[in-house]
Amino acid sequence: MCHSGLLNVLVRSSNSAAVCNVIQEATSWTALLPDDDFDMFLAELSLVARGAVDLDNLAPVAVLLAQWRNTADVHADPTLRGILTAEPDGDFGPVPEPGM
Repeated sequence: MCHSGLLNVLVRSSNSAAVCNVIQEATSWTALLPDDDFDMFLAELSLVARGAVDLDNLAPVAVLLAQWRNTADVHADPTLRGILTAEPDGDFGPVPEPGM
């Protein structure tokens, strides 16, 4: 079975616990995601994987995995997370109108 066929069977499975276990085993970095983010990751992965399988193009899945892996990396590094989630200091001035 090709990768897209395997992915198709996985994302269309009704056994969510098995799918969750397979995803966690294949992407160990998901353990660093908070529970809400992991649930969002699974939902997005399912949606994108279905589209990718229908197109016979797995590139969107690779992009999604890279994006979520970067998110896990931020959660794993308290300093980086602090920098990215901190409110900016001060006012950055007026925002130009779109198209200007």
